[in-house]
Amino acid sequence: MAKEMKFEAALARLEEIVAKLESGEAPLDDSLALFEEGIKLAKLCSDRLDGAEKKIEKLVKTAGKPRTVPIDADEGADEGDEDADADPDDEGPQGRLL
Repeated sequence: MAKEMKFEAALARLEEIVAKLESGEAPLDDSLALFEEGIKLAKLCSDRLDGAEKKIEKLVKTAGKPRTVPIDADEGADEGDEDADADPDDEGPQGRLL
């Protein structure tokens, strides 16, 4: 498995492995090899997601301070969400940056 594997390719391969393992049709030795590959792919995906999260946190800044904004912050805004018109400068968790 190449370290240069893109996240999407690693995730797709991981999904294939899970399907093969869940089917229960692979022999024990093959299942162990698939499981080992799956563990490596899961770590690669996790590392890539962690890196992306850190990059987003670095890019999203308010008043010079890094601020974590939930990815789903805009979900539900069109559904009558009471906080949809929240003050973007609000220091609370419902403050909107984007």
